[in-house]
Amino acid sequence: MNLSDLQKHLPSLNNVTEMTRITKGFSFDSKYFVYENSEAPLYVLRTAPLEQMKRKESEFEVVANVFDRGVKTSKPLQFGSIESLDICYMLLCYIEGEDAFDVLPSLSDDEQYQVGLEAGRELRIMHDIPAPHSEDWYDNRFSKHIRQYESYRKCGVKLPEEGSIISFINHNAKYMRNRPNRFQHDDFHTSNLLIHNRSYAGVIDFNRYDWGDPYHDFLKIAYFSREISIPFCRGQILGYFDGNVPEEFWRLYALYTAMIIFPTVTWTLQVIPEQLQSMLGRIRVVLDDHQNFEKCMPNWFISEASTANHI
Repeated sequence: MNLSDLQKHLPSLNNVTEMTRITKGFSFDSKYFVYENSEAPLYVLRTAPLEQMKRKESEFEVVANVFDRGVKTSKPLQFGSIESLDICYMLLCYIEGEDAFDVLPSLSDDEQYQVGLEAGRELRIMHDIPAPHSEDWYDNRFSKHIRQYESYRKCGVKLPEEGSIISFINHNAKYMRNRPNRFQHDDFHTSNLLIHNRSYAGVIDFNRYDWGDPYHDFLKIAYFSREISIPFCRGQILGYFDGNVPEEFWRLYALYTAMIIFPTVTWTLQVIPEQLQSMLGRIRVVLDDHQNFEKCMPNWFISEASTANHI
């Protein structure tokens, strides 16, 4: 993306002196840090093909809704399209901070836990946003699971524990009925959270947002955040529930964690096949955490009195 081409269409970028591409993450958006004679970026610019404009405009509105509720996230500034460049775009304020994925391991266990507490409380605020439709969560999620399982069966990889996983899903799928239909960030994990001055600074990257059971937002703990920081994961869960985790949460957490195993295999084969063994290792950890889904609460979650006292 050429800066001078953008400046012809976006007067708000007239004072911009530099724009650098952001390469981290798996988003299909093009992302850029935007500078105005400063060491730190002033804005973040996200662009997507013009054909995605309707979805991207809805995403911009979601970010605005989240920001207006007081959640720590990028302030949305401008959305629009540039037909001659075949793009739509959103301009956001830059949030100072570093990826929690990179920073958490350098913090003390208590600091990691405190970051998790704040993240969980912020996630709870986001989940107060009601879905704009009344689609049935159970029907949507279970039919998606059936499609994903069929794709997995054709992919050429077979997990030895497949039978145990399917049995657990089929036995517990009924608990998805009558769940709340709310906003889901749908990619809430340490690579999309920021830390500044050893404290939680905000959440970014809403491009995978969805609607449905808010508990579904916790499954990335099992596959990504748990690997980086168990104190953070405990904090996220306890902060979300203000220290009182309901029994139904663990059943649904385990169910969604199990349901994502099969599409995780097929997604890895399609997008990052060179990381298949690494992803299979993550799945093995999940299976061990739940004793092949004989347990709903994972082994790593221990309700220690010292932890609960920080709530």
